[in-house]
Amino acid sequence: MRTLSFLVALFIGITAAQAQKAPYKVVIDVTSGDTLVHQMVLRWLGEITGSDPNAQVEVVFYAGSLDMVTQGRSVVADQLVAYATRPNLSLKVCEQTLKRKQVSKDQLLKGVSTVQDGIYEIVQRQYEGWGYIKAAR
Repeated sequence: MRTLSFLVALFIGITAAQAQKAPYKVVIDVTSGDTLVHQMVLRWLGEITGSDPNAQVEVVFYAGSLDMVTQGRSVVADQLVAYATRPNLSLKVCEQTLKRKQVSKDQLLKGVSTVQDGIYEIVQRQYEGWGYIKAAR
């Protein structure tokens, strides 16, 4: 009977250890100039960070999404700048897109950083085990 009790306790301990929550890490791919998509991304950021305040989220902007992170063009600027202050959330723009669209780094919203290549950044995060969400409608 003691052996059975020990095995049951051991099984419960192992199961509990395996059931511990894995870190939540996700990269969001934004290429659309559609302001409804921009608002959707903000909603997702709120839902993800509301569900798990420790979630690591990276949003990568390239192609047509540049207006979302550009001063004077973004319809979600205030909310995006507020999210940019969170330590576990990063907003990154592709430098190739900036160059192609002739937008300088000082035109970006406060808290937005750049990466050399947006697609490479997304692929790198996926390689590191991050989840992937494509923002589209």
